[in-house]
Amino acid sequence: MSGTLYLVATPIGNLGDLSPRAVETLSSVDFIAAEDTRVSLRLLNHFQIKKPLVSYHEHNAASAGQAVLSRLLAGENCALVTDAGTPAISDPGELLVRLCGKNGVEVTSVPGCCAAVNALAVSGLPTGRFTFEGFLSVNKQSRREHLNSLKCETRTMIFHEAPHKLRPTLADFCQTFGPDRPAALCRELTKLHEEILRCTLGEAAEYYRDHDPRGEYVLVVAGVKPGENTTVSLEDGAAQVLALVETGIRLKDAAKEVADHTGLSKNDLYAAALERRK
Repeated sequence: MSGTLYLVATPIGNLGDLSPRAVETLSSVDFIAAEDTRVSLRLLNHFQIKKPLVSYHEHNAASAGQAVLSRLLAGENCALVTDAGTPAISDPGELLVRLCGKNGVEVTSVPGCCAAVNALAVSGLPTGRFTFEGFLSVNKQSRREHLNSLKCETRTMIFHEAPHKLRPTLADFCQTFGPDRPAALCRELTKLHEEILRCTLGEAAEYYRDHDPRGEYVLVVAGVKPGENTTVSLEDGAAQVLALVETGIRLKDAAKEVADHTGLSKNDLYAAALERRK
């Protein structure tokens, strides 16, 4: 009988946020797969947990995932942890979960901290529907296509960003969404210097012209208001179509979806997307 993979959420800053169930799980498994064993060792030492650690991160996910799977199939139980937050959310842990699913290994979540959800909750922006966009690509074309695909997004959008990239990202946001779009910049959540800046994108860009960005950020940006007049070019529409195709939607269906919320011709979008893909 195979073992169980436990996805154990860890604190994003305040160690007091590790749940009693998480401590119990980490103490009872046979071994722990960690994004950075040095970071996880400090957490385990704080709670006086002594368990074997193995490394599992984006650069070794293929080989390390197979090694973890072999041990699970042999009957051992494993806890998967990231440096902070919930494993498998914008994290290579999703590959391990998929691998376990294909091989009949049980996967159980031990819930806890998630920076994106925490930021959304304190943002003051609509929370009923939202989309998590993670980190933007450093590749200029991919980054532009990603943002263009969100021009007509009505849901609240959530992004992660590093401090050294914050200023150019805010500039890109102002260009894509407009400087008057409401936003919340959530810095160092749950940590000593936690800061929530609720403002417009233009105000945020102006603020960080005079202040050095420090710490990790979660950026929460309001979606476009339903019915608001937003002009989308055919080029931008084609980019939105291709972004949907990358999620697994058929090109024809993606063109129809973008046409429905932009007013552009479905046939024109389909042709433009085909041309861009060439």
